[in-house]
Amino acid sequence: MDTLDADALQTALLPRRFADWFAARGWTPRPHQLALLDMAASGRSALLIAPTGAGKTLAGFLPSLVALAERPARRPGEAYRGVHTLYVSPLKALAVDIARNLETPIREMDLPIRVETRTGDTPAHKRQRQKEAPPDILLTTPEQLALLVSMPDAARFFEDLDEIILDELHALVTSKRGDLLALDVARLRTLAPRLRATGLSATVADPGGLAAWLMPQPAAGPQAEADRIVVQGGASPDISILETAERIPWSGHSARYAYGEIYRLIAEHRTTLVFVNTRSQAEGVFHALWTINELNLPIALHHGSLDREQRRKVEAAMAANRLKAVVCTSTLDLGIDWGDIDLVINLGAPKGASRLAQRIGRANHRLDEPSKAVLVPANRFEVMECRAALDANYLGVQDTPPLKAGALDVLAQHVLGMACAAPFSADGLFAEVTSALPYRGLDRTTFDRVVDFVATGGYALRSYERFAKIRRGIDGLWRLTHPRVAQQYRLNVGTIIEAPLLKVRLTSRKATGVVGRGGRVLGEIEEYFIESLAPGDTFLFAGEVLKFEAIREQEALVTRARGESPKVPVYAGGKFPLSTYLAAGVRAILADPAAAVGLPDQVGEWLAIQARRSVLPGRDELLVETFPRADRFYLVAYPFEGRLAHQTLGMLLTRRLERVRARPVGFVASDYSLAVWGLGDLGAMIADGRLSLDRLFEEDMLGDDLDAWLAESYLLKRSFRACALISGLIERRHPGEEKTGRQVTISTDLVYDVLRSHEPDHILLRATWADASAGLLDIGRLGEMLARVRGRIIHKALDHVSPLAVPVLLDIGREAVSGMANEAILAEAALREDAEGLVAEALRD
Repeated sequence: MDTLDADALQTALLPRRFADWFAARGWTPRPHQLALLDMAASGRSALLIAPTGAGKTLAGFLPSLVALAERPARRPGEAYRGVHTLYVSPLKALAVDIARNLETPIREMDLPIRVETRTGDTPAHKRQRQKEAPPDILLTTPEQLALLVSMPDAARFFEDLDEIILDELHALVTSKRGDLLALDVARLRTLAPRLRATGLSATVADPGGLAAWLMPQPAAGPQAEADRIVVQGGASPDISILETAERIPWSGHSARYAYGEIYRLIAEHRTTLVFVNTRSQAEGVFHALWTINELNLPIALHHGSLDREQRRKVEAAMAANRLKAVVCTSTLDLGIDWGDIDLVINLGAPKGASRLAQRIGRANHRLDEPSKAVLVPANRFEVMECRAALDANYLGVQDTPPLKAGALDVLAQHVLGMACAAPFSADGLFAEVTSALPYRGLDRTTFDRVVDFVATGGYALRSYERFAKIRRGIDGLWRLTHPRVAQQYRLNVGTIIEAPLLKVRLTSRKATGVVGRGGRVLGEIEEYFIESLAPGDTFLFAGEVLKFEAIREQEALVTRARGESPKVPVYAGGKFPLSTYLAAGVRAILADPAAAVGLPDQVGEWLAIQARRSVLPGRDELLVETFPRADRFYLVAYPFEGRLAHQTLGMLLTRRLERVRARPVGFVASDYSLAVWGLGDLGAMIADGRLSLDRLFEEDMLGDDLDAWLAESYLLKRSFRACALISGLIERRHPGEEKTGRQVTISTDLVYDVLRSHEPDHILLRATWADASAGLLDIGRLGEMLARVRGRIIHKALDHVSPLAVPVLLDIGREAVSGMANEAILAEAALREDAEGLVAEALRD
């Protein structure tokens, strides 16, 4: 757009008071801001892709501000209008921040516009007032939108809706929250047919997919896509990997070696955000920084488990520039516009190029100034991952997850929500649902089965009245069976399920072989850890070797296993799995010696010693090392495919090794590698042909072996529990009370067993398998890896541990099973002596 075109467009589209406001601030409307005004004038939806600091938020709201400024004032006695503009954010903090920023132009231009937020933190009396007197602009979250469209007065509330703004769209659409949001947007289009959508994002891997997500999809033919506006440019970020004279650990995730240098960087900059990947990490790092805070710098903590008021205080202090640093998790990844932040520190590897770009964008938040970031790897493998992430950022690579088909449990929740709003026809709702991109491919038979599930619970449960939520009347419309169903729906709406803890109860096995139920409680353990075990597996807890017997109600029943070696999967790594793109980047660095140039000397030396002692694998090769250590024999593989895929692979490998009598004892999985150890000499078995690596890593392990293992484990029950809660089959919350995790487990486990026995093709079991295969097992990625390395497996038989194997072996017993930071610190201290011996052994000729 040349200058004359821009001037003409500004004159035509921007009212005088807006033009004067821009001029008073020394600003000129940017071309993409004017382009969105132009598209709004013709009722077109648009996807705006722009780097941080380009004024995306103002661009998104500008058409609404202009339209509302020119709308005739409400006359005395005239009914309140409905909401004009709806803004949806993935984070409560972002909605509050945007509301605060919107108040500035509204106040300075004296615009007759009322802006309010509606999140889970909004008091009930304010929500009720909003329904009676809707604000002009409402800023909310996907969960609150689901509640609003399920209200009987939703048609009146949204009858004047003109625009929906979806911020950080890429973060909304790739999860079940995105599925629910897509369905609710489809309902909004029914209530307000003129609705146009604006999507805002800085990190987009699939622009076409996002553009289609914003549009109602036709029943047939090519997919519809919104217009796209792509803003190029922006100052290149200034990213570096922390240079340190300290010894970079071979393993671990705390990065404690760098705390002093992190503190120095905080002291040298105006305001710093220190990002970590888990809440326990945030607590540990915050405590460590306060311990060494000699200058008494104002440093705060922000994560999702903190009290709402505490989070609000931190956010307000940041906005007022009263803080020197904030230690935070992904709660501040997205869009928070604090312009005085001049440094972002990412502690630990970012696990994804897009996530790193989002976090870096929090610094400066200005298009013409480079964001400054320092990556602090927690261990030597993470040094290479940080290098791959840095290279990806400079290349502009994005690796957000791809769009996928909508989840059936989410659809069931939405069907019930629509019945709460008003009676519906199946034909009309099917047409509406399939206009949403995630459900475009949904067939009518599956849709009808979902409706039947909401109405009866399915074939196996239809005799139980409690599962009957809706029924069809003689007019053909579906309606609620009882008003209390709507009340329970609104108490349980949403797709975010928090993983509970299980009590570990020490019991005994009676002479009859029956496991008792009494005994003392040893503590609590994260449910994911126990559910990965099969009965008979042993693990270390509370200083004892324990045998896992069963899960009953909300307790893990265990017995003592004196003298036995603990057989336990150990999960190492941060909260996020390693992205496919960064995994490929790490493999490329290992395969190309020239790529190691520029890495810290101690990391380069580590890789050089590995090349001499063993081998560095090629990009498409799988290195498998075997060696003895103490009274065990180890097999270490290096797929570099992320911990989810490695956990599944480790479980399946141990099953196969048991079949060939290799006597595996346990395994440990990290983002980069996995190690299996046992009592049989695995290297000798490979050498004499009793164990074939090609056969061991064959893709058919994802067939019968996987099914057999899942039948013994509790992982599918865990997935089913989430699907049952999301779909509304089981409610956690009831009026005046809330079910304990124990009660929910009893309910879902009983239903799961009934369905597995009597209706194995139940719609929720389909949803359960889809969730488990993608979220817990990463089967697709594992299958791609096994296909890639077929015929390219390199075996190195060693007489002692290799340098590359040290990190994964150090993770044995290291992961704190309760997830608490103090336990991780104790475990790390206990292993320090063994770590020194392991490293010395790896460096030995």
